[in-house]
Parts: sequence; structure tokens; C-alpha cells
Amino acid sequence: MSELTPSQWSLLPDEPEEALEPDPLAQALSAALRSRDGHFYELTGQVNRPGEPQGGLAGRWRRFFAAGGAAGWQELSAKALRVQRRVLEDGASYNVHSDAPPLPGQGGRDGAPLARHWPLELLPMLIEPEEWRGIEAGIAQRARLLNAVMADTYGERRLLQQGLLPASLVLAHPQYLRAMHGSHPAGGVHLHMLAFDLTRCADGHWWVVGQRTQAPSGLGYVLENRLIIAQQFPEAFRQMAVQRLAASYRDFIQVLTKLSPAGERSRVALLTPGPRNETYFEQAFLARYLGITLVEGADLTVRADKVYLKTLASLERVHVLLRRVDDTWLDPLELRPESILGVPGLLQAARAGEVVIANMPGAGWLESPGLSAFWPGVAESLLGQTLTLPAIQSWWCGEESAWRTLRPRLAEFIVVPTFSASSTTRGFSPIVAAELTDEQLWQLSARIDADPTAYTLQARIKPTKQPVWTRGALEPRVAVLRVFAMTDGQGGWTVLPGGLARVAPRRDPLADAWLSIQRGSLSADTWVMTDGEVDATTLLPQPLQAADLAQVHWTVTSRAAENLFWLGRYTERAENSARLARHVIEASVMVRRGAMPAPMLPLLDALARRHGLVDAEAPRVADNPGGFERALLTALLPASGITSVGWNLRALQGCAQALRERLSSEAWRLIHETAAQFEQHLRAVLDRPGPAPMTDVLNVLARADTHLAAITGAQTDRMTRDDGWRLLSIGRQIERLSFHAEVLAEAFERDLALTEDGFVLLLGVFDSTITYRAQFQARREAAPLLHLLVHDTDNPRSLAWVARTLRDRFVKLARHDPGWAADIAAGLPAPETWPLAELAVSGPKLVEYLRRAAAQAGELSSLISQRYFAHVIGAEQRVWQ
Repeated sequence: MSELTPSQWSLLPDEPEEALEPDPLAQALSAALRSRDGHFYELTGQVNRPGEPQGGLAGRWRRFFAAGGAAGWQELSAKALRVQRRVLEDGASYNVHSDAPPLPGQGGRDGAPLARHWPLELLPMLIEPEEWRGIEAGIAQRARLLNAVMADTYGERRLLQQGLLPASLVLAHPQYLRAMHGSHPAGGVHLHMLAFDLTRCADGHWWVVGQRTQAPSGLGYVLENRLIIAQQFPEAFRQMAVQRLAASYRDFIQVLTKLSPAGERSRVALLTPGPRNETYFEQAFLARYLGITLVEGADLTVRADKVYLKTLASLERVHVLLRRVDDTWLDPLELRPESILGVPGLLQAARAGEVVIANMPGAGWLESPGLSAFWPGVAESLLGQTLTLPAIQSWWCGEESAWRTLRPRLAEFIVVPTFSASSTTRGFSPIVAAELTDEQLWQLSARIDADPTAYTLQARIKPTKQPVWTRGALEPRVAVLRVFAMTDGQGGWTVLPGGLARVAPRRDPLADAWLSIQRGSLSADTWVMTDGEVDATTLLPQPLQAADLAQVHWTVTSRAAENLFWLGRYTERAENSARLARHVIEASVMVRRGAMPAPMLPLLDALARRHGLVDAEAPRVADNPGGFERALLTALLPASGITSVGWNLRALQGCAQALRERLSSEAWRLIHETAAQFEQHLRAVLDRPGPAPMTDVLNVLARADTHLAAITGAQTDRMTRDDGWRLLSIGRQIERLSFHAEVLAEAFERDLALTEDGFVLLLGVFDSTITYRAQFQARREAAPLLHLLVHDTDNPRSLAWVARTLRDRFVKLARHDPGWAADIAAGLPAPETWPLAELAVSGPKLVEYLRRAAAQAGELSSLISQRYFAHVIGAEQRVWQ
């Protein structure tokens, strides 16, 4: 038999030596959906023309996709999922007003989420070095112009006198603050940070579509976007020489400190409207990144024209405020008196030069689109220059000739509000006139005729399109880029080499470039490439050394401290009210069935009224048991406005919302779910036709009690034992001492404590039934009862344990002022010293002790509030110059 040749060894075809990898550029081009004609498409770098094929990939996008190779292209969907997971892990969010839960006692939609996850798109917007230089120069020029306009309108007012700016457009604006006229900010810098919204039009050039001058938002989101997206495309980020951002942030903070009266010793704080503000996440994120204190208006106080931060330790001077509160809410003393966001006296502190506010109050009027047509003339007058970065055309209807000329062509424009909404002006969403019917167009014309100054017309444009990765394709979406300018403190401006791109949520929408995250738009990172060196500066935390850890200290602001104090009180109050409600309901049912003596009814009635389970108008249980029961069940819901279980749970949720920075996501979720589920389940029971089944109501209360025990456990085991936690614990002990002392006093005062049912009620309210039975079996005697509930320092529910814990934690909290702390602690109750033999035989003596203990707990609460939250005790010793 002849030997087999190699070609006969296998009947299978030979495999190629190396499989050909797919070309990522070809795949990107094949996945690119066609952009609408007439729009510039960032992916191709050109405008699509009717009847012509879409162009190939622009050079920057060829480099982007080539850097990742075939594997990078194939992982795009996985990367998009990783981006969303990282957003969830970071807790990045954007609050939406309509989703906010109502306040305690108010009706409305319940259980709706307060925050939406930050909508971050995978692909960044790419900008070449040459085009960025043009943007940078144009933005810096406009920033110089706006600062000069601020100096003039709050100073000599030459622009108004010469008619270069119409007085009715400037002085009638609700955010022109006459209180700031004549003010002279440090270094002559009125504006410290500005934001400009740009889009690339069909001519390939970038145009200004809007500007933000009073409290520009977005710098925190720019950082969040960069930290997430750069990690998804490390090779592209490195190869394309994307400029980093940290140096701009560092320089900005350094400039603010140099402008302040204390120089390098300045304390910088970021003034936030609070957790319900749309961009609260980015405010907190930015404050952490910059290493500055995040404060609300309630954290600050003004004394002798100086601004102070209220902390537990002292009043600490604040020299610079980077604000996110709008102009008219900054100072209730001089502006809107109903404002709870601002600080009384803040404008006077700014006028006195004792604090740098970035931006200076009174800058909001510069955002009016009605001013757009006047900026070129103003630039020629103040700068002697022509604006290099064009803006979309606008016509203020307050100019009679403009409105008269354009009225027949109204359908060609977008109608936008000239002024922001206020008590004297009204705002509205932009109106695309072309989308209106003839009748609607006529009605709009009539409204403009009636009040022309309130309306501005803007020319329609075709904004640029940005590629978005979705369902395996590259979709073109309308995009707007927000860029940020920052002062150098000497008349010059630097532009952050990056920005916040906003992308439409749908493909080819008809609306123009009025994109809003509030209305569902997406966000994208912006990569500005450089042909020079990439800055290596970083503000990310460096590894801590042992010496750093020895000096570490977390400042607890008075507002955070007060919320922690009330978080503890509302947790305990909700638990007490839920437990008391269960016992009252069970006892009332037993009385009606004849299983409990009628004399218990007045005690139940008194306890329910004293502790907020029913209001004063509820019928008395002895007169109308059914009416009392219905009032008790109705009051359990938070919408009743009565401070029963549901109201306390909602108040607990409100405190937790104000403390999101200090609570773990698990703790916050547990509190939120406890309040939401209690109301949801209770409504389901009470809304059934016919009388409410008491067993189901009791089950809902028992479930809430279990959840509250878990919340207590989280507070006890998972929170750092700093002064904030001590205040939380003190709040709990004050509430527990007062509640238990009052319940015990009420029972003994009515001579019901030693009855069988009174005995059971007290042990149940004190959550000590099992402990008593284990120690004293079935004895129903005063001495063992009082020993366990009053004297036993091993029982965490006894008055002695609560009072001792309260004293110890208060003394440690007030360790910086030991003399004051010792005086206050000496006046606190010490139940372990009460003579048990005397108390066991003398009801009135015991009641006297108990009533005094409850009053002393309330007095301690007032003293803590005055000392640490309002700073009205010993303030002269706590202010440093």
C-alpha cells in the first residue's frame, strides 16, 4: 500500500493562517445613520446636501475609532452598559421638580423618585485644536465684554445714557438689583465664571445660542462625565492628546482666594439651594473635588458685615462664596423676604468687601435673549472690537419698529421670554411658531401686541448633529455645547478646555437648540484636543499619610447637625407612635369586646392626644368609641396633617433627604421605602369598602415597627461616631426619655399602672415584656416594675439607661466648653438616684419626678438648638476676627 500524501491527510479545507479582523472604520461608516439634510454632522465633518450621499468619517472620528481597533468597536454596547453602571454607583443624578414627594402633611403623588439618573451618552463630542482656539478667543472676548457691562451698569451707566442698551430692558429686569448699584467688588471683578451655550450651524462655524451669568451650572457634571468616559476609551484619550481639566479648576479656586480679603487663608464655600435643586449632585460633587465646603443659606450668618459658617465647634469665617442660588433669593433682608435659600445681610457683606461672591449678585439680567442684538454695538463702545464669535439673530419686540416689521413673518421665528419669571414678569417655554395653527398664531400675535417687552424673536437655525450609540447604530442627534470661562482676576479670562454637551433624546427632533436635561436630553463628554503638551495636573485625592490621618477632622455644619438631631428624634418618635398606635388600637378593640375594663379608655384617649395620634377635635373615646377609632385610623396617613405615624415617617424621610451626603445609599433607601410602603399598604387597607379590618391595620403598623428597628440598627452600627452622630443619638434619647416618662406618669397618675391591662400596656410601650417575665415572672407589683422601667441601667429602654446615655453623649459633644456642659449636665435627670422604696408607695411623688424629667429633656433640646444650631448662646466667645 502506498503512503498517503499530505494533501490526503484531511478532507477539510485548509484554515487561513490568520483570521482577518473587521475594520472598525468600515464598521463605523456602515453603522452611521444618515443625518437630516442641512445640518452639520460632527461624525462626517460636513453638511448633508439633498440628493448627495453622506460623506465619510471626519478625521477626528477616524482617529477615535482606529484607536480602539476592532475589539473596541465590538465592545461599544458593553461600554455603554458600564457607563450606566458607573452612573448608578456614583449616585449621579438630576433632580426633576415634578417628581419631588410632597412635604409632610401635604397631598400629592407619593413614592415618586426625586432624582433621575444622570443621562450620560457613551460617545464624546470631539473638537480639533484649531477650531477650539477660535472658540476660546471668542468666549474670552465675550466674557470681558460682560464684565465691563456689569461694571458700567452698576457704576456710571454710560451705556444706558447713550442708548446702547435700552433702560426699559435693563432696569425692568427682575434680576437687575438696585441694591448693588455703586458696589465695588474686589479687583473690579463682577463676574468670575460664565457659561455659554454654542452650536455649530450649517456654515460650519460655532454660534452662541445663550449665556448663563448669575449661577452657571454644569462644572460638576463636566468632571463626572470626564472621569467616566475617559476610562472607557483610554487609548483614544491618550492618542488624541485630549487636554485635561484639573488645572483650570485649580487656577479658578486660587484666583478666588487671591481676590478675597484673607488671601491664601481664605475659606471658600459653595452655596447650594439644597437637595431639591436640579443639580444638587453636581454641586456636592464639585465641592468635594475642589476641597471646599458645601453650605446652604441656613448654614451661614452675617455679623458685623462678615459671613460666618455655623459649625458645632464655633462660628468660622467664610471669605468666598461660589454660589448656585439665583440673584433674587440671595438675601431675604433686601430682596425676597420669603426666601429661605439666602442669608440675611449677605448683600451688605458683599458691598462692604468682606466676602467675594462668585458671581456678584445682580448678574442675572445679562442672560436675557432680548439683549443679544445689542451686544455688537456695546462691544464696539466698551472694547473697541468686533465680536468674533457670532450669536443667533434675535429681535426684542419692545423695539416697536422691529416688532412691526417682523409681525407678518412671526411663523419664521422662535418666541422666547425676554425676562425670567418673577412677581412682575412672566416666563414661558420657547414657542416654535411654525408648529402653531393659524388660530394659535393669531392669538400669540395678540399677546405680543398687548405686552411686547416680554417677548423676543429668535431666528430658527439648524443645530449641529452629534453621533449617539444606540441599538448597534450611530444616530445623529441635535447637540448644544456649554463651555465655561473663568476669570484670572486681572481682567483676563481662561476657557475650560472641555465642556458639557447636551444631546437630544430622539433622532432629528423638530425643535431647535433649546435642549434641556430637565426635559429629557442626554449629556456627553467633550474632548478638546491639543497640539501642545497635555497638562498633567490632577486634583484627585492623593494617598493619605499617617500624619494626615492624625489631624483629619470633618466639619459638621449647624444645618447638618440640626438635621441629624431631628433624624434621631423623628426615628424614635415614629417608632414610639407606631408602637403606641398598636397598643391603643388593640386596647380599644378589647374594651369594645368587654375584655378590658372601661377605665382604660380615658388613659388611651389621653395618650393618643398627648402623642399626636389624633387631633384635639377628635371625639372622646368614652363618648364615641367608633368616631375616635376612625379619627385614629385617618390620622395614621401623612396627608391628614396630624403628627401621627405617617407624618413622622415623612418627616424622617425629609431629614434623610437633607443628609444624603452623610447617609449610605442603603440607609437612605431603607428610610424612603419604609415611608412609602407604610402609606401604600395602609391606603390599600383603609380604601377597602366597609369598616377597616383592624388585624390588617395592626400588621401594617408591625411591619413599620420592624423597618424602624432596622433603621435604628443602621444608625447604631453603621455611622461614624463623630459629633454629628452624637447629636443624632442625643435626639433619640431626648425623645425616648420624654415619651417614656410621660406615658409612665399618665398611667400612675390615673392609678392604672398596676392593673392587669395597665401593666401589660406599660411593658409593651417600653418594649420590655419579655425581660420582665424572665426576671419577675407574673408578679404585678410596683417595685419590680419601676426597677425595670426606671432604675435598671442594663435595660436600654429604662429611664436610667436613657438618661445616663444622654448625659454621657452630651458631655462629649460639648467637650470644647466643659464648664457650660457640666452646668447643663448637672440639671439633667438621674433616675437611678430616685428612691425606689419611696416611689413604689407614693404615686404622686413618682409622677412629680417623671413630669420633671420630661420637662428637663425638652429644656435640653432648646439649649442645644440655641447653642449649636442658632448660635445665640455664647456667640461673642465664638467669633474670631
